[in-house]
Amino acid sequence: MIDYIEMKIPAKPEYVGVIRLTLSGITSRMGYTYEEIEDIKVAVSEACTNAVQHAYRDEEGGEMVVGFGVYRDKLEVMVADYGKSFHFAKTKEELGPYTQSSTFDQLVEGGLGLYLIETLMDEVHLSHHNGVTVFMVKYVCGECENYDTTISNHEAH
Repeated sequence: MIDYIEMKIPAKPEYVGVIRLTLSGITSRMGYTYEEIEDIKVAVSEACTNAVQHAYRDEEGGEMVVGFGVYRDKLEVMVADYGKSFHFAKTKEELGPYTQSSTFDQLVEGGLGLYLIETLMDEVHLSHHNGVTVFMVKYVCGECENYDTTISNHEAH
């Protein structure tokens, strides 16, 4: 790892833009293409928005931690909250299968964020122990598409 950057911010919609701006700076510096930067911003924004919308009750408030692991050949992003957890495998099953031929009309409302994260990043891992943590990886490789894009369900113990 070359650098690690961590931000702790309130789990409020107005702060998701701060993460997007930070991400723009990091990914530009790393040499990602414009399209890759936009993909990463959408995926990370979706993970942050999920934390904002689902982790805490309105009166409860809360925070999320976003970490950026900067490597020569990849960016690792972690979005974590300490609110109520959900069971990813069960949620994904309830939302139904997504395929590359699925249209937006076929996506169940509330499932688009998971679909986007899975589609736009090269690797995605999810932990739902003491809140929800989403780990995402995007390789710096221009046009390459050789990486596994499936989400794996990982519970930390």
